[in-house]
Amino acid sequence: MAPVVAAAQKHPGIDAHVCVTGQHRQMLDETMKVFGLSADSDLNIMKTNQTLTDITVGSLLGLQETLARWKPDWLLVQGDTTSAFAAALGAFYGRVKVGHVEAGLRTGDKTQPWPEEANRRLVSVVADRHYAPTEQARQNLLREGIPESDVSVTGNTVIDALLSISARLDQEPALRAELDSRFGWMRDDRKLVLVTGHRRESFGQGFHNICEALKQLAQRPDVQIVYPVHLNPNVRGPVFELLSGLDNVRLIEPVDYVSLVYLLKRCRFALTDSGGIQEEAPSLAKPVLVMRETSERMEAVDAGVAKLVGTDPARIVKEASRLLDDAKAYAAMSSGANPFGDGNAAQRIIEDLLS
Repeated sequence: MAPVVAAAQKHPGIDAHVCVTGQHRQMLDETMKVFGLSADSDLNIMKTNQTLTDITVGSLLGLQETLARWKPDWLLVQGDTTSAFAAALGAFYGRVKVGHVEAGLRTGDKTQPWPEEANRRLVSVVADRHYAPTEQARQNLLREGIPESDVSVTGNTVIDALLSISARLDQEPALRAELDSRFGWMRDDRKLVLVTGHRRESFGQGFHNICEALKQLAQRPDVQIVYPVHLNPNVRGPVFELLSGLDNVRLIEPVDYVSLVYLLKRCRFALTDSGGIQEEAPSLAKPVLVMRETSERMEAVDAGVAKLVGTDPARIVKEASRLLDDAKAYAAMSSGANPFGDGNAAQRIIEDLLS
């Protein structure tokens, strides 16, 4: 949402306010700082081991007060988180128009990913404007009965954010030098594999399988695995239990967005269950192995820049080894076109709102 906020705040015809739920405080504060944002309202709903019900109720109650104070014409929400769904529902209850950024992503299975697939479908029911990142996302919405006049294909704002940070890394030697120093333990003589994993549907056996695959890959002397480990205890438990102490596996704390882009630029490929990285990595010509059985971003799979590998250790190791050893296979996945946007999505969204 950062590019949308920036575009809105620059426009004299818009009085833009930022509301955050306050989840994962450290990661939130770091990201806000990177993009020069401050919160006008902080719901501060985070509590230990909170449930999806806690998030929904906390967001609804907090937003009710915020909407009553601001009386906005529009509320913009992004993506498919539970807080995005709750915010959209709260705006609907308050008779505030809803604009859905990154609308129309679908897997067709409400349990994959869980609960995101249901969240984004529910947001679509109450949204007044649908900002689809791709034509395929637009078609998904039209099939569900959303009026064509309410849907606009904008590209994805995550590409706006990614390209702006990537440009800074290329153009600011001091910033690049700072990151080179911060990650000075990375070895240039090893192929870097960037891992991110946090999906709820993989809690339990899924994460044990992922860690088993990483243990097998770590036996290769030519590989270095870097895994910024999500703060959720359901992730950290098995990851640290099974992967701590391996020589060429580096488990680090969650990184700010600038550091994430830096790692993406340096890695050979990404192994992830993240939706955003399925878009970000191909934009930097990095292949993506998706540790899920389904994806709402099949455009990347269709373009040949991403591949679904699930959480089966044998599948993960096989496809990762292929990208490490087969130059032609790597070239085929790293040279595909990015189908998710050109970096101007935020401006299109603001122009659409004003019209």
